Amino acid sequence: MKPRVHVVPHGNDWAVKREGNDRATSLHQTQHDAIDAGRPIAARDKTELVTHRPDGTIRDSDSHGNDPCPPRDRR
Repeated sequence: MKPRVHVVPHGNDWAVKREGNDRATSLHQTQHDAIDAGRPIAARDKTELVTHRPDGTIRDSDSHGNDPCPPRDRR
């Protein structure tokens, strides 16, 4: 599986980082802008976009590609 793409706090900004990398792929003033930048990267690589809260905990994850555990339709 390819490394996931994370949107993480970076000082007063937000960074898009690949899992395992020390350096950010890009820096953004808002979390929304960072998510918008990270989503096409995750989609291109068919991996997961993981969004973190300001305290560093995981807020959300969005899978792009072949999800081994897809959510079930609850209808």
